[in-house]
Amino acid sequence: MSDLVYVGNANVDAAMDHGWLLGHFKPYGDPRHSDGVEIKWGTHSPGDERAEWVRGEERTALLILISGRFRVELPGRSVLLAERGDYVVWGKGVDHSWHAEEESVVLTVRWPSVPGYKVRRPDEVLKPYEVPEPDELLEPGKVPEPDGGVG
Repeated sequence: MSDLVYVGNANVDAAMDHGWLLGHFKPYGDPRHSDGVEIKWGTHSPGDERAEWVRGEERTALLILISGRFRVELPGRSVLLAERGDYVVWGKGVDHSWHAEEESVVLTVRWPSVPGYKVRRPDEVLKPYEVPEPDELLEPGKVPEPDGGVG
């Protein structure tokens, strides 16, 4: 039964995987592996922002403010999450970006869990002999997700 249960701490575990706690990118057999949903514990310094807008989104997302001030940019609309528990939901096809106005912690839930949204940071460039995992390869028409982004 212990293989079906995982006990952790979001602050500790998130630091090991760019904030991601659950999703398709966790190893098969790990109870945190899921093709149905992704969960992220995002900790952001003031001024952190998404490197580029997500375009052609194929997932639905819920972003909940745990602490801080966090702004989500949507087409024609800017949403400020300023009080603990404020949240925003956007559906499939809604482009988005974000900006941390203060030190912030946000919980993001996205469904389904699909590959192709990751953007590598400059310090994560593949060496000539490295081959990326299939989940790290971009799918045609997808905009990658930056490490540390909320989606």
